[in-house]
Amino acid sequence: MEFWQIAFMFKWVTAEQLRIAVKTEANPFGEITPEQYKEITKQDFETQAEA
Repeated sequence: MEFWQIAFMFKWVTAEQLRIAVKTEANPFGEITPEQYKEITKQDFETQAEA
């Protein structure tokens, strides 16, 4: 998760781009959890079906 925190902090990735790294049923190879996404971005993680 540390890499993704740094990448977001230095604006190497946007919150939308970071969604790709979240582990979900549709993306079992993600690297961070929805909770970690929220910790990094301060935004709730919503799947495309929820949005």
